[in-house]
Amino acid sequence: MSVNDELRIPWLRQEKQLIREAIDFGVSVVGICLGAQLIASALGARVYKNAQKEIGWFQIEANQNVTNNFNFPEKCKVFHWHGETFDLPSGAVCLARSAASENQAFQFGQNVIGLQFHLETTPENVNAILKNCRGELIPGPYIQTESEMRAVNNPAYEEINSLMGKVLSYVTRGYKL
Repeated sequence: MSVNDELRIPWLRQEKQLIREAIDFGVSVVGICLGAQLIASALGARVYKNAQKEIGWFQIEANQNVTNNFNFPEKCKVFHWHGETFDLPSGAVCLARSAASENQAFQFGQNVIGLQFHLETTPENVNAILKNCRGELIPGPYIQTESEMRAVNNPAYEEINSLMGKVLSYVTRGYKL
């Protein structure tokens, strides 16, 4: 599925419109993988096939030149499963990159963050994705084997899940329940 499949999947137009309206109204928005691509597209950026698919645990590097934005650790390993990428929307700031994708994370305004990678991943998620999508595991420079992905231990999941909590806390910091 691609954010560009509007003719085949018509509800994508409404989804992008809803995202754009939420952003315009100041609602906090976090997009993960397809969600980040939807945010980018809703903000007018191009989404397209990446030169390399990225599947497995690979390092991202934080953009250290950003101020007044969310800050990722200088380097950390995160879980990826994507074949498309996006240009930065006008006015957005790149927060992280990887060897395979220049735009891995971005921030738009103070409460919108798009993540190309998956900080929400658990061992159960990886097992489910592998069960349903193992056909995508073709040899490539940024595609790990099933055994490599399964070899990752719980502290790695705890680290990225904690980072996901920090992202969510950041975008909702001004909200009162």
